[in-house]
Amino acid sequence: VVVMRHASSPTTPPTREQANADNTTLERQLDQAGRDGARALGQALRALNVPIGQVLISPAYRARETAKYAELPNPQPTVELADTGGQGMQAVPQDSVDWLRARMAEKPARGNTILITHNPNLARVLPEFGNEMAQGEAAVMRPDGAGGATLVARLTIDAWATLPK
Repeated sequence: VVVMRHASSPTTPPTREQANADNTTLERQLDQAGRDGARALGQALRALNVPIGQVLISPAYRARETAKYAELPNPQPTVELADTGGQGMQAVPQDSVDWLRARMAEKPARGNTILITHNPNLARVLPEFGNEMAQGEAAVMRPDGAGGATLVARLTIDAWATLPK
């Protein structure tokens, strides 16, 4: 199970003039580094022949863009992965925390599950990482079959392309 923060995005939303044409609600969107990083992530996953099963993403525009530029198959917006609207980790509902913990511990039916979410959600579920995962950073988890998961790797978005094939 790969649980990651969306790719690089400025901290402020764009103006109407700066927004992508399909970003009609003026949500934060990926910057050039985010678009490039997401593309490189997708290319690396394909080059490494990483089998991808279910892809669940936050409904936020920047998470949707991350999946789009990475060319991940069939991304499904999932409310439990949603942004807390800048309210911080205290605003992440406990049911979303519980849901994310359970998904990280769930053995995928096929391929690898990819979950794209936000820093407050990750900080609540992976407090050992501290209060900040880099944008695009991922925790690769191995479900143990007993309701838990072990951290296999922690990778920045750029690190995927450096993994041996």
